[in-house]
Amino acid sequence: MTMPVDDGRPDPRSLPLFESRTRRPTPAEGGTPRRPPRPRSASGLHAVTAVGESAEDLTPRRAAGTDVDWAVVAAFRSQASELLTKQLGDDRLHMDKAAQEALGRSIIVELLEAAAADAVTAGRPSLTLTQQDNLAQAIFNALFRMGRLQPLVEDDRVENIIITGYDRVWLELADGTRLPGPPVADSDQELIDFLAFLASRSEVNARPFSEAQPRLHLRLDDGSRLAATAWVTPRPSVVIRRHRLTEVTLDDLVTRGSLSPLAASFLTAAIRARLSVVVSGPQGFGKTTMARALCGAFDPAESVATLESEYELALHEMPGQHAIVHAWESRPGSGERGPDGRTAGEFTLSDALFDSFRFTVGRTIVGEIRGPEAWLMIKAMESGSGSISTTHSVDAAGAMRKLTTCAMEFGPQITHELATLKLAETIDLIVQLDMDSESLPNGAVRRRRWVSEIIAITPGEKEKGYATTTVFHAGDTRRATAQTLPDNLRRLERHGFDLAGFLAEARTHGAIS
Repeated sequence: MTMPVDDGRPDPRSLPLFESRTRRPTPAEGGTPRRPPRPRSASGLHAVTAVGESAEDLTPRRAAGTDVDWAVVAAFRSQASELLTKQLGDDRLHMDKAAQEALGRSIIVELLEAAAADAVTAGRPSLTLTQQDNLAQAIFNALFRMGRLQPLVEDDRVENIIITGYDRVWLELADGTRLPGPPVADSDQELIDFLAFLASRSEVNARPFSEAQPRLHLRLDDGSRLAATAWVTPRPSVVIRRHRLTEVTLDDLVTRGSLSPLAASFLTAAIRARLSVVVSGPQGFGKTTMARALCGAFDPAESVATLESEYELALHEMPGQHAIVHAWESRPGSGERGPDGRTAGEFTLSDALFDSFRFTVGRTIVGEIRGPEAWLMIKAMESGSGSISTTHSVDAAGAMRKLTTCAMEFGPQITHELATLKLAETIDLIVQLDMDSESLPNGAVRRRRWVSEIIAITPGEKEKGYATTTVFHAGDTRRATAQTLPDNLRRLERHGFDLAGFLAEARTHGAIS
């Protein structure tokens, strides 16, 4: 295959990978002494050492065994992307992802074969088969996956990837351990360029990432959530949250110790009775997992609509649990704003909610509530019972205050009184989550999440606008126990709620006499 005509970009054949590698001088020859190998944890990742370790020691490194020159990868990715675009032509919209990836692999192989032949002709050492395979996979990952981040997002031990600059990477494992990770680029600019490429390559919902649009929110192919910002921060900041539990049920959470069988019985009955529930908790406390588990209690034949800024619940990818799911994702526009104040191509959650009313759905779910979409949540709950949403709050009562201020952000016409009235009329339950981390003797960290509180919401109390009743409460323990059941929720018994068990537990803990 003929290499593309030189257009000013670096020629991969001229990069260091295809030239003889010089031997690093030993300390006796005047070279810099190598640092002794860093201790590793049982997980195989570098462990964080005790307090007092120098900043240099905490600097993340490349993963051991990496034999890929990422400057070469970037150059090949650029050429492969150009060739792929040309060969796809008008077929891009008609060729599925698997076929595009197969074509991309063939292009990568041809590029590497051409470069290897040129290296032999010029008398340069050629790559070994292992090196060729590693390089080809790295180029493929950069073109279709997450590039240098791919090994991290594929590691089931990793829950969060935190980046505050290309060479400052931290990995939070599922057990709460935080470890330094390898650099994910060779410079901050390279990291920004890759994020922009990642945001733009989606054929369905491409998103801008530039100085004019300095923030990026994406759902990755594996369901992970990526949030990034640059230009308005000292260095590019990225957080990738991996959702390790997807098709999860309330019974699964009971098994994991997140809630008691009695609390699970109550929540299952509440969902079946079509009560509307808000799951609240601080960041990283498992709100999305709990929301998925609650959705797992739906009738599988029920039609569901999900409205999210980025696909995160992913109910549409769980045909075993949900037969009919209409999933909407908002889309930011681009360019200048028109007379209506909107950018070209913009699709908002308000648009999605308006459209959903023609899809004969049984339940409408507005995912994460961070701002004015709280008013859309209210409209969804008014239009059909049995909705589920999540929000950030340190306690259940605080969630109501948070949702009130969020709803008021929708516009000046939403007063505090109106917001509280509507929330009291539409929300039935708030499920609060908590989490702690326990240091173990072997240096590992055990992280536990659990339901700390379930409260019922009813209209009332003129000054506040609503009344709360604590149904379950954990207190100083990690197990929420029965407290007080409002009379109107006794009807949940006919939906499978263990009412007798609730009353017995409440008496045991002195909640009722």
